[in-house]
Amino acid sequence: MHRAPAWLRALRPRQWTKNLAVFAPLLFAKQVLVRDLALRELLAFVSFCLLSSGTYVFDDWMDREEDRKHPEKALRPIAAGEIGGRTVLLLIVVCWAAGLDLGLMLGWKFVALGAAYLGLQIAYTLELKRHVILDVLCIAAGFVLRILAGGVAIDVPISGWLFLCALLLALFLGLAKRRQEIVSLESGAEQHRPALGEYSLPLLDQMLSTVAGMCILAYGLYTVAPDTVAKVGSDRLKWTLPFVLYGILRYLFLVHRRNVTGSPERVLFTDVPTIVNLVLYTAAVFAVLYLVPR
Repeated sequence: MHRAPAWLRALRPRQWTKNLAVFAPLLFAKQVLVRDLALRELLAFVSFCLLSSGTYVFDDWMDREEDRKHPEKALRPIAAGEIGGRTVLLLIVVCWAAGLDLGLMLGWKFVALGAAYLGLQIAYTLELKRHVILDVLCIAAGFVLRILAGGVAIDVPISGWLFLCALLLALFLGLAKRRQEIVSLESGAEQHRPALGEYSLPLLDQMLSTVAGMCILAYGLYTVAPDTVAKVGSDRLKWTLPFVLYGILRYLFLVHRRNVTGSPERVLFTDVPTIVNLVLYTAAVFAVLYLVPR
């Protein structure tokens, strides 16, 4: 990506993996093989890629001075001075307008969720990320809105358990990212972002342990919940729990023992065991839902 045009790097295409969350309702509703619904979910994915890229550009522009003090963020195109204000404004307008325009093809409820996502991200950039706890809750809420939008796009109700699992997993990743930022920035963490000064490694470690346990428990209960069993035809989805266990524990291992820093998507692209585990988990879920007879 370092050789790509500055405007493309400013859109952070690597972070589009976060928008894969919109496909969760399609997968767990056993509708992946329905062509029209799969195409609608793909359209939802593209819409959220555009919306999120616009928010990344907006966030980078507003935080350009703070980012110049960060060892990695200083290399971003806006902080590095590679693109100016006019290009930034154009990127934001095009991304948000195109994202919402695509959303119109999926209905007004989807557009409303897309607008809510934009409102949340703008509030996060301007104020909420300066407040401890609220900052990571906003990150988690962004993932939940993606999943809700994915369900609305194909008119599938979202299970309460799936909603809870998504919220806890996103909260876990958000807390892990805060911990990594404190480790990498050390004494300069508070200067980069005031909320980081309110956290401490012992506090974040306790939060991570609590949320990790809750996430595993919530997913386990989801797999054996009556509505899930009724939809799947049995409780065999519980056999995918070991992959969730490994994924969360592996991430904790990387954070505590390998001092992995940066965004969660970096782990997704670089840690081979995590990649293999994710592929196996997806294959297992697909097999349980689509291939194994009732």
